[in-house]
Amino acid sequence: MALVVLIPLLALLDAFGQRPQTDRASNAAADLEVYAPSRVRGGLMFMGRFTIAAHQALRSPALVLDPGWAEGMQVNTVTPAPESEESRDGKLVYHYDTIPAGETVVVFAQFQVNPTNVGRRSQSVRLEASGVPTLSVDRTVTVFP
Repeated sequence: MALVVLIPLLALLDAFGQRPQTDRASNAAADLEVYAPSRVRGGLMFMGRFTIAAHQALRSPALVLDPGWAEGMQVNTVTPAPESEESRDGKLVYHYDTIPAGETVVVFAQFQVNPTNVGRRSQSVRLEASGVPTLSVDRTVTVFP
């Protein structure tokens, strides 16, 4: 009987995910912020927000998302739409137009967790741009059944 009571109690305390968290990285060229849950459940729809604040012009910027953003998940939409996209070693790569110094670009992506997806995966995000050091936000996601 205690187990029957414990599971809903843990869910109420957000032990099984959905509450987003913010992870950040910065250097002289830009700031990168990732806002997304680090724990999700099968069937859950959630949003990831990627904020790029340019301190200097970022030519040919690209967001590089680890395979954990798509493995066992559906990518429903990405807004604003990238200029182009590709897959590089299983990673999603979204290319954008130049971001002028002092500008901020916010990218929203909506995901849905496949019901059979369970485990931990890397959901790191990198910001690459011509002539500037790469920024990286290292994070993992835990998927509960």
